[in-house]
Amino acid sequence: MTCDEYYLHHPEPGIGFPRCQKHDIEAGTARAVALLGASTTLFGVLNLFFTGWTIKVVGIKRALMITILMPALRLVVQAIGVQTGFGLGVAIIQCSQVITVFGGPAGYLLACNSFAAEVVESSDRTATLGRLTGCSLFGTSVGFLLGGLISDHFGIVAPFRVAVLLFLASVAYVAVFLPHVPLNKEIEAKASTSFKAFFDPLKIFIPQKWRLPNGKVQREYGTLLVGIGVFLGVFATGYIPVLLQMYATDAFGFTPNENGWLISVNCLVRGLFLTLAFPEIISRGRRWLDKRNKSKSPAPSHLKGSDYLPSAPAHLASVPGVDNDETEPIDPPAPSAETETYAFDLFYIKLSLVMDGILTAGATFTNQGWQMYVVAVAIPLAAGSGTSAKGTILQMCEPQHRADALGAISLVEMMARLSTSGQLFR
Repeated sequence: MTCDEYYLHHPEPGIGFPRCQKHDIEAGTARAVALLGASTTLFGVLNLFFTGWTIKVVGIKRALMITILMPALRLVVQAIGVQTGFGLGVAIIQCSQVITVFGGPAGYLLACNSFAAEVVESSDRTATLGRLTGCSLFGTSVGFLLGGLISDHFGIVAPFRVAVLLFLASVAYVAVFLPHVPLNKEIEAKASTSFKAFFDPLKIFIPQKWRLPNGKVQREYGTLLVGIGVFLGVFATGYIPVLLQMYATDAFGFTPNENGWLISVNCLVRGLFLTLAFPEIISRGRRWLDKRNKSKSPAPSHLKGSDYLPSAPAHLASVPGVDNDETEPIDPPAPSAETETYAFDLFYIKLSLVMDGILTAGATFTNQGWQMYVVAVAIPLAAGSGTSAKGTILQMCEPQHRADALGAISLVEMMARLSTSGQLFR
């Protein structure tokens, strides 16, 4: 479209000369793509806040339907832009990104994760979040391939139309098959009285004071430390998909088609790993850690109710707005029926990041093109750090803050990915 716009104001190059391989055209295309990428990230961040707020106002199911329906509308507008072509078509596609604020991948993945966190048992949350992420990556892999095939056979507008139909089918699926999850009364009251709940995900990382059953007040930094760890992990490894393509193109002369297969294979393996292997690793790892801890722990002693010490912040009594120890103590809740099992999840985060670094470093030893596909298959075998972090932070917060916690982690991941991409192209 940038090329067509250029030749509206300049003479055609003639037969035998490359039509679109001009510096002005390539520079204009780069500016348009850069603006599209920046707007996608910006509006995706706003979409996280909007979806989190919508969950509190209308419930998870309706919020999920909204954030799936809006991308269908955006695709309709983008299809119109593609059909229009030229500079006007580019402008239409750029402007269509505003719709992402009200619905997009960041939003519907947040809603799906929030739905899963409410309907599965505590011990199954991390594995379920892994499966959801894996299914998303599997769809991404298939989408890369089918989008190109449909475009080659039926034209460039056809993939947009197919995507619209798929989004509408997804809305219908949610409406018919997913159960309604009642809103927590505290969430409903808070969301209906103040728009400040729109920014609640940012508050998740603020260290809070908790009053223990013995009367001692201590400040908890768990969610902040997990957030910092997720940011650094994504910052260190988030560039890998882009760098794989750049390295393959520069060192081995990969074509766009070969790069498409490379990323498709990478997404496919990562999706299969998170869907099939990751839940089993988490389950077996927890059992192994439980047996190890039981063998080292002394014989259990009988504790009175007043002697109970909670094992996680979710079991403690929050002391909002406390700046000193003179506040009236709040009676702690009884021990939760949920089993807190995020000790191995934290261990897996560390293991995953170390393995990510080792496997990524191994890519520097490639000297033939086919070895890049081996790297693309091997690197996803260390996936799951972000998913484990989400499962962990869900255990660290109160039930009414689960959607905010998931939104906060997603926000950190997006910021880290934007930061690492910026350093890559600097």
